[in-house]
Amino acid sequence: MANEEIHQDQQFIDYVVKALVDHPDSVKTERTVDEMGVLITLHVAPEDMGQVIGRSGQTARSLRTLLRVVGAKNNARVNLKIYEPEGSRGPRRSRDEQAAMDGGAPAADTSIVDDLKI
Repeated sequence: MANEEIHQDQQFIDYVVKALVDHPDSVKTERTVDEMGVLITLHVAPEDMGQVIGRSGQTARSLRTLLRVVGAKNNARVNLKIYEPEGSRGPRRSRDEQAAMDGGAPAADTSIVDDLKI
Protein backbone atom coordinates (compact mmCIF):
# COMPACT_ATOMS: atom_id res chain seq x y z
CA MET A 1 0.00 0.00 0.00
CA ALA A 2 2.75 2.36 -0.96
CA ASN A 3 0.79 5.21 -2.51
CA GLU A 4 -2.57 4.56 -0.87
CA GLU A 5 -3.64 6.60 2.10
CA ILE A 6 -4.35 4.43 5.13
CA HIS A 7 -7.45 5.66 6.95
CA GLN A 8 -8.06 5.44 10.67
CA ASP A 9 -10.78 2.76 10.33
CA GLN A 10 -8.56 0.62 8.10
CA GLN A 11 -5.59 1.02 10.46
CA PHE A 12 -7.77 -0.01 13.37
CA ILE A 13 -9.00 -3.24 11.78
CA ASP A 14 -5.47 -4.10 10.57
CA TYR A 15 -4.08 -3.65 14.07
CA VAL A 16 -6.76 -5.68 15.86
CA VAL A 17 -6.89 -8.57 13.37
CA LYS A 18 -3.10 -8.89 13.18
CA ALA A 19 -3.09 -9.27 16.97
CA LEU A 20 -5.69 -12.08 16.74
CA VAL A 21 -4.30 -14.31 13.99
CA ASP A 22 -1.36 -16.71 13.72
CA HIS A 23 -0.27 -15.33 10.31
CA PRO A 24 -0.33 -11.52 10.64
CA ASP A 25 1.70 -11.07 7.44
CA SER A 26 -1.20 -12.45 5.40
CA VAL A 27 -3.73 -9.90 6.72
CA LYS A 28 -4.79 -7.51 3.97
CA THR A 29 -7.57 -4.93 3.88
CA GLU A 30 -9.25 -3.11 1.02
CA ARG A 31 -11.23 0.07 1.62
CA THR A 32 -13.95 1.24 -0.77
CA VAL A 33 -16.29 4.20 -0.42
CA ASP A 34 -19.67 4.52 -2.12
CA GLU A 35 -23.07 6.09 -1.47
CA MET A 36 -23.77 3.50 1.26
CA GLY A 37 -20.63 4.39 3.21
CA VAL A 38 -17.26 2.72 3.74
CA LEU A 39 -16.71 -0.99 3.14
CA ILE A 40 -13.56 -2.63 4.47
CA THR A 41 -12.89 -6.06 3.00
CA LEU A 42 -10.67 -8.24 5.15
CA HIS A 43 -8.46 -10.99 3.72
CA VAL A 44 -6.78 -13.47 6.08
CA ALA A 45 -5.05 -16.83 5.69
CA PRO A 46 -7.58 -19.69 5.46
CA GLU A 47 -6.26 -21.26 8.65
CA ASP A 48 -6.90 -17.98 10.51
CA MET A 49 -10.51 -17.69 9.36
CA GLY A 50 -11.88 -19.38 12.50
CA GLN A 51 -10.03 -16.99 14.79
CA VAL A 52 -11.40 -13.96 12.96
CA ILE A 53 -14.98 -15.26 12.83
CA GLY A 54 -15.01 -16.77 16.33
CA ARG A 55 -17.48 -19.13 17.92
CA SER A 56 -20.94 -18.50 16.46
CA GLY A 57 -19.54 -15.42 14.71
CA GLN A 58 -19.02 -13.55 17.97
CA THR A 59 -15.55 -12.20 17.14
CA ALA A 60 -16.65 -10.97 13.70
CA ARG A 61 -19.71 -9.34 15.24
CA SER A 62 -17.54 -7.60 17.83
CA LEU A 63 -15.09 -6.38 15.18
CA ARG A 64 -17.99 -4.91 13.21
CA THR A 65 -19.37 -3.18 16.29
CA LEU A 66 -16.01 -1.63 17.18
CA LEU A 67 -15.48 -0.58 13.56
CA ARG A 68 -18.85 1.18 13.54
CA VAL A 69 -17.79 3.10 16.65
CA VAL A 70 -14.58 4.21 14.92
CA GLY A 71 -16.64 5.22 11.88
CA ALA A 72 -19.17 7.14 13.98
CA LYS A 73 -16.33 9.13 15.49
CA ASN A 74 -15.44 10.23 11.95
CA ASN A 75 -19.08 10.69 10.82
CA ALA A 76 -18.93 7.71 8.47
CA ARG A 77 -20.87 4.49 8.19
CA VAL A 78 -18.30 1.67 8.14
CA ASN A 79 -18.99 -1.99 7.41
CA LEU A 80 -16.69 -5.01 7.47
CA LYS A 81 -16.75 -7.84 4.96
CA ILE A 82 -14.63 -10.90 5.68
CA TYR A 83 -13.52 -12.32 2.35
CA GLU A 84 -14.12 -16.05 2.03
CA PRO A 85 -12.38 -17.60 -0.99
CA GLU A 86 -14.26 -19.81 -3.46
CA GLY A 87 -14.45 -23.44 -2.45
CA SER A 88 -13.91 -22.77 1.21
CA ARG A 89 -15.89 -24.70 3.75
CA GLY A 90 -19.49 -23.72 4.40
CA PRO A 91 -21.18 -23.47 7.77
CA ARG A 92 -20.59 -26.35 10.18
CA ARG A 93 -23.39 -28.71 11.02
CA SER A 94 -24.15 -30.11 14.42
CA ARG A 95 -23.76 -33.85 14.98
CA ASP A 96 -27.55 -34.29 14.86
CA GLU A 97 -27.86 -32.36 11.58
CA GLN A 98 -25.04 -34.38 10.03
CA ALA A 99 -26.59 -37.67 11.22
CA ALA A 100 -29.94 -36.68 9.72
CA MET A 101 -28.26 -35.95 6.39
CA ASP A 102 -26.47 -39.31 6.54
CA GLY A 103 -29.77 -41.06 7.24
CA GLY A 104 -28.75 -42.31 10.67
CA ALA A 105 -29.86 -41.60 14.20
CA PRO A 106 -28.48 -38.59 16.06
CA ALA A 107 -25.22 -39.21 17.83
CA ALA A 108 -25.58 -40.10 21.48
CA ASP A 109 -24.12 -37.70 24.01
CA THR A 110 -21.86 -39.90 26.11
CA SER A 111 -20.22 -37.12 28.11
CA ILE A 112 -22.34 -37.86 31.20
CA VAL A 113 -21.72 -41.61 30.96
CA ASP A 114 -17.99 -41.09 30.50
CA ASP A 115 -17.84 -39.17 33.78
CA LEU A 116 -19.44 -42.00 35.74
CA LYS A 117 -17.13 -44.65 37.15
CA ILE A 118 -19.26 -47.74 37.64
